[in-house]
Formats: sequence, structure tokens, C-alpha cells
Amino acid sequence: MISKKMISAIIACYKDEQAIPVMHERLTKTFKKIGCDYEIIFVNDGSPDNSEAVLEKICSGDKKTTAIFHSRNFSSQNAFTSGMNQAIGDAIVLLDGDLQDPPELIEEFVKKWIDGFDVVYGKRTKREASSIMNFAYKLFYRIFNKLSYIDIPFDAGDFSLMDKKVVEAINKADERDRFIRGLRAWVGFKQTGISYTRVERKFGKTTNSFLKNVKWAKKGIFSFSFVPLELISYLSYFIVLLSAIALIVYILLYYINPGAPKGITTLIVIVLFIGGIQLLSISFLSEYIGKILEETKKRPQYIIKKILNNHKKNN
Repeated sequence: MISKKMISAIIACYKDEQAIPVMHERLTKTFKKIGCDYEIIFVNDGSPDNSEAVLEKICSGDKKTTAIFHSRNFSSQNAFTSGMNQAIGDAIVLLDGDLQDPPELIEEFVKKWIDGFDVVYGKRTKREASSIMNFAYKLFYRIFNKLSYIDIPFDAGDFSLMDKKVVEAINKADERDRFIRGLRAWVGFKQTGISYTRVERKFGKTTNSFLKNVKWAKKGIFSFSFVPLELISYLSYFIVLLSAIALIVYILLYYINPGAPKGITTLIVIVLFIGGIQLLSISFLSEYIGKILEETKKRPQYIIKKILNNHKKNN
């Protein structure tokens, strides 16, 4: 029965001081409607605003709410990881703190979970964003799905419910540079999605940007795809073949017409082309080498400054 289950909601917060009280209120109402036991875990990932004071006030009045404070900003993925390591529920739900993902959808997630699904993810069929951004997001997921060696659902972000055994499997993945939606697909288990519209940020300014989105796309591709390395191999074969053809053509032209002028322009174009391919190959290799270097450092994924209402310690 659902009344005997506990669900942990983990909210990654950064510059969300206005959204936090609203998120807390909506989550509390949702869990009471569902009728399950619950805990709400806010992870304040080094917010420079007044989020800490807001969370301290909420925690003092609600013992079901935990607040984790990081020593600085470590990224949303590490904020979620911090909460996942702290959660004691039979299932956990991941949400961003900006209220773009509706807490009320958790009720539908729970129904699917009770039906036997281990992972229920939110599928962003529509975004309240510009047409260009909508197109860019959809294009990324489709390219990512084609390049990745695992089947990652289209338009599925971090917003999801995961059974405890799924969370334990993800936590065993000792990766510093995490891409949780990729790990969620990689561990397997029985999964399904629920469609919803992702609304615009209600409070404050978005921390997203074009460069941040590009960095995010690179993180996903280089974490779960070997296609860039394979592309280097194919380009190498192509250059060798092109060079062989060029050599044969040069020899034939030399014997057919020894007095023909030498193609300095053609030579420059070929050199620039091959140089461009080499630089592209080096950039791909650098991305993978950078990821390897980051993993070998073995630095902690996050540093906790303090925890309020530590349920795990009291469990």
C-alpha cells in the first residue's frame, strides 16, 4: 500500500529563494494528497542569494524537510547526487528548484511506480520557450540519441521518480562528471515516461545560456558516446585515400603534361583541409582526455557545509 511507502523529493536549488517556499508548499500538498510518507530535501548548491535563510526558516517549522548546504556551487548534477546519498525513501523524485517542473505530476509518477515501473521520467513534449530554443532542445535529444551507445528517451530531463534500487545502482557509478539522465538510462530497469509542458521560470532570471547549453550537450555526448573517436578514424581513412588519389593524379599529370604549372592554390586548400581535420581530431581527443583527467583526480563531487533535519542520521 502507498501509505506504507516513503518518497524522497530532492530539489536542486541555485538562486531560487523566491521559488523555494512555493515549491515546499506545493510538494507538501501533493504528498498529502497521495497519502504516502515523505521527506523533502532541498540542496542549496552555493546560492549567493537569501536561499539559506529561507531554508532555515522552513526547516525550523517542518521536520519533514531537510536542507543540505554546499560550500560552493558544484552543479545541479552534484546537487542531485548529494540529495540521493542523503535520501531514505523507497523512491526518490528529482526536481529543479525553479518550478519549471510541476510537483503535482508526482502523483502520476507514483501511480506508474505502484504499477511496477522502476523509473518514471517526465517527457517534455512542449516548452514555454522561444521556437528557436524548442527546436534546439529537440534537435539535441535526437542527435544525442543517435550518437549514444545507450537508448536515452527523447525530451527526458532530470525530473523523474526512481525506485530505491535504481538510485543505489546510480550511486555505485563512481563518476565525478555526472550526467544523471544518461546514468538513469544506462542502469536499465523498467522505465516509462509521462508527457508534460515545461513552463518558464517563475521567479528571478534564468541561469541558463547558449554556452552553458553547448557545454551540457558536450557533457552528454562525451560521457555516453564513442562516435567522435570513430569519426576521427573515418576521417583518417578518408585523408589517406584522398592523399593517395592526389598523388596518383599528380604523377599522371606530370607524365601527360610535364610543363603544366604546379597547383599552389590546390596545395594550400589541401593543407588547410587536412589541418582543419587534425585540429578537429585533437579537440575530440582533448575532451576525452579532460574527462579522464577529471576522474583520476578523485576529488569529492560536493562538499557539505551543514545539514538541517538530518533524517538519515536519525534513521
